[in-house]
Amino acid sequence: MPRVIVDCAMYRNGRRAAAREDLSDALDEARASGDAFLWIGMYEPTEEEFEHVSREFRLHRLAVEDALTAHQRPKVEVYDDSLFVVLKQVVYDDATDTVATGEVMVFIGDSFVVTVRHGEGAPLTGVRRRLEHEQDVLRHGPTAVLYAVADGVVDHYIEVAAELQGDLEELEAEVFAPVAPDARNTAARIYFFKRQVLEFRRATSPLLQPMDRLAAGSVPFVHERARPFFRDVADHLTKANEYVEGLDRLLSDALAAHLAQMGVRQQDDMRKISAWAAIVAVPTLIVGVYGMNFDHMPELRQGWGYPAVLILMVAACLGLHRLFKTRGWL
Repeated sequence: MPRVIVDCAMYRNGRRAAAREDLSDALDEARASGDAFLWIGMYEPTEEEFEHVSREFRLHRLAVEDALTAHQRPKVEVYDDSLFVVLKQVVYDDATDTVATGEVMVFIGDSFVVTVRHGEGAPLTGVRRRLEHEQDVLRHGPTAVLYAVADGVVDHYIEVAAELQGDLEELEAEVFAPVAPDARNTAARIYFFKRQVLEFRRATSPLLQPMDRLAAGSVPFVHERARPFFRDVADHLTKANEYVEGLDRLLSDALAAHLAQMGVRQQDDMRKISAWAAIVAVPTLIVGVYGMNFDHMPELRQGWGYPAVLILMVAACLGLHRLFKTRGWL
């Protein structure tokens, strides 16, 4: 059995049982019993490592190529001997405020499930353990595994959305803070945050159609009685998408508000500069006039002329300062 296989077990009547080393014998045993199936979990297999599994389970070469290449959109593909489902996992790193994505590919066929995981994202060990404690669900066979994996992935979407919402509230508080923050740093943070939401949206939005298709119950290898469960997952997915769309709108509004505030602050700065320039212009004008070389100028030879001009300049500056202060320019 290839080393890349994380876990391999047979489930008979909802209970875990040891699987044979030879995959072909194990699959034959599961099909012969009628109430058992084989679940193989793999993590980032190479082409050589996956070849044995794909050959034994007769997986379609196009689905195998997608599973090995990764970087696929969420989708549901039906082939002659199997069903191929792609789900995107989302992980949020609170330390760096970044969203990372991973992928889970699920192959479902006659008495077998093969899960292939790539990149970031929670391992499926927790899903397997939870299912092993829910024997009534596990008795439904491979369909139960697909439901549990999809439910775990989608529920984690909502958790990530809640974490993003908390960080967005901090960003909004910074944008509307009474003390003006660094404008360029705030704009960069908003844009960076918007990129993370876009990455999140690439995982959630394309999954709506495949999940609706599974909920409709018209997909081979999926038990018809599982329709209510997949409808529940589709409902949670819709909620997660609404979260993402709301985050995107709030970020756009925050960016627009930030740009508007920058414009208002620039106008305030220009008014202050203009007011001070007007105040400085008055004494400059008076000094310029009295600096001209003419013999016959009023008060040029009076003893009180120089102090009078200084008093005039100070009074004019104080009067303008009071006027601009009253109008809110200073």
